[in-house]
Amino acid sequence: MGGERKQRSFLTTIIVISTFGGLLFGYDTGVINGALPFMSETLGLNAFTEGVVASSLLLGAAIGAIVGGRLSDYMGRRKNIIYLAVLFFVGTLGCTFAPNVTVMVIFRFLLGLAVGGASVTVPTYLAEVSPAERRGRMVTQNELMIVGGQLLAFTCNAVLGNMMADDVNVWRYMLAIASLPAVFLFIGMLRMPESPRWLISKGKNEEALTVLQKIRTRDQAQIELDEVKGTVLKGSKLKQASLKDLSIPWIRRIVFLGIGIAVVQQITGVNSIMYYGTQILRDSGFETEAALIANIANGLISVIAVCVGIWMLGKVRRRPMLLVGLAGTTTSLLLIGIFSNVLAGSDMLPYVVLSLTVTFLAFMQGAVAPVTWLMLAEIFPLRIRGLGMGISVFCLWIANFFIGLTFPLLLEKIGLSTTFFVFTALGVIAIVFVKGFLPETKGKTLEELESQFRSHGDKYSQKEASEEVL
Repeated sequence: MGGERKQRSFLTTIIVISTFGGLLFGYDTGVINGALPFMSETLGLNAFTEGVVASSLLLGAAIGAIVGGRLSDYMGRRKNIIYLAVLFFVGTLGCTFAPNVTVMVIFRFLLGLAVGGASVTVPTYLAEVSPAERRGRMVTQNELMIVGGQLLAFTCNAVLGNMMADDVNVWRYMLAIASLPAVFLFIGMLRMPESPRWLISKGKNEEALTVLQKIRTRDQAQIELDEVKGTVLKGSKLKQASLKDLSIPWIRRIVFLGIGIAVVQQITGVNSIMYYGTQILRDSGFETEAALIANIANGLISVIAVCVGIWMLGKVRRRPMLLVGLAGTTTSLLLIGIFSNVLAGSDMLPYVVLSLTVTFLAFMQGAVAPVTWLMLAEIFPLRIRGLGMGISVFCLWIANFFIGLTFPLLLEKIGLSTTFFVFTALGVIAIVFVKGFLPETKGKTLEELESQFRSHGDKYSQKEASEEVL
């Protein structure tokens, strides 16, 4: 019993330390929400350059996701997270002291490289160190830290924005806070173990067994070592993962599903609220200072919803949970569009919009987001996990980039109501995709999932199947 408690304690430490990458992800994407109104005055931003500043991080994240996936395959998950911590720190300081828009965009892009790399590497690391029965909760702890980082950003924005409203450089203080968790992540990961699955893939079986014995019972460690070695041996019959592997039907199907899951999360419009929530509330009728305070509700409900979502992942299946979440987000967006028309100019409108954004985020962060990141970490076999996660999360961030870039322009050109009607239509498309294509993954080990996807290729001709092994 004492040994099991020690192993659980060490697993908890791994979760806390590594998910500081998620905290930084959340803070750096959320802080722009409150910093942008003040930054616009100092740097002279318009609707287009506001979109460029906000979305430059997202473009960097798209590249960071695909490069980070490959680097984590090459150098290891742990070492990659350590380098990402350094990049988080450098990017934060560069943004904090940026004298103009050009420098700000450059360092926001660099910060995005770190965010994208973390969005791929941290969930992969957690999935590979966690036992099958706890994988859902462990991987979604990262999602909790992401929304926790956003809540921290919204709270710091509100406090600093109200206390230092007359200071034109208040946004610099908002940005600088992110340097502290970057230091903690760097120091903490120096003491964390490497992923045992990655070690086995590199032939370092003794090191992998040592790690497994720290986080499993002795018997479980040996069983898992043998199981993963078998999977690696099977995968070694194929050449090193590359884009050429997309010619293999079952791998192509997994990558298609990964891209679909990633894009579904973004076309809900969630990050229009997370990046521009203060602006949305201002457009609906709140003053800037009041909007900053009201926006904390968005962050708070996100944290509560993710906690509920983590609990639900252990109780219900992934696919129906995702469908319920998408139905809730799409309905909320539809109602925002309707009431923005019906109550235009009314004193009630800002409170109605705030209530609906909170409802939207309850469904989004309580169902859609946890399932998205968990399934992305689950569906890819070990040999192509870095490549598959990289491609999928690249597409996630590219979708995010276009939403971040165009949202201020949409608000300016077509208004709040019509903008949310557009997201409603995209939500319907997301529901159709999930219902039509997404399989269930709950209750299966990573190796069982790989076997399931491989067996899907049985419907292809014998010739195609033989080509798949070569």
